[in-house]
Amino acid sequence: MAEMRDFQDAVSGWASGGPGGSASDLAARLGVRTAVLLEGPSDLAAVEALAARRGRDLAAEGVCVVSMGGAMSVGRYAGLLGPPGLGLHLAGLCDEREQRFFDRGLQRAQAPRRGIFVCAADLEDELIRALGTAKVEEIVRTEGDLRAWQTFLHQPAQHARPRQQQLRRFLGTKKGRKIRYGRLLVEALDPEQVPTPLDDLLTSL
Repeated sequence: MAEMRDFQDAVSGWASGGPGGSASDLAARLGVRTAVLLEGPSDLAAVEALAARRGRDLAAEGVCVVSMGGAMSVGRYAGLLGPPGLGLHLAGLCDEREQRFFDRGLQRAQAPRRGIFVCAADLEDELIRALGTAKVEEIVRTEGDLRAWQTFLHQPAQHARPRQQQLRRFLGTKKGRKIRYGRLLVEALDPEQVPTPLDDLLTSL
């Protein structure tokens, strides 16, 4: 796992304009076969949590999960990791509104799009709908965030929003919260509640 983290770091440095030799060497040594392209760290936390629940060691299987820092970076990552670069199989998860970036990026990299799965709004929205708002609020209370949640609800901008949208917005109001809840919400799911895009992604790997 530590070496796969090193590979993830090497890929991030490469995508930021650094040299790619370290990433290439690590990919060969670790037997990396697939790169999972995700928009951000909260998606990464959710994917890794579901893999762990299913008893899968993605690193040992040669699967690297990559947080790209936004969907607009997909062209860069697909070019480095896909057919023009390391030649890895590409998979991923994206929000519906960001699908166009994935389509264009994969097309430029001459990579098939069949491994990319689309969330209706985003993964947090999928998880909240799967669990139900009452269960998510219960998790918020258990995690000690009840006071922050109640304060958030008193904001005028939230009064007319449905509970699902309020929860989705709340998860993004503090640095690190989306990452923490990405893992927690997945861990709270019953097996049959796993959102289809997330389930399909893990099944395809």
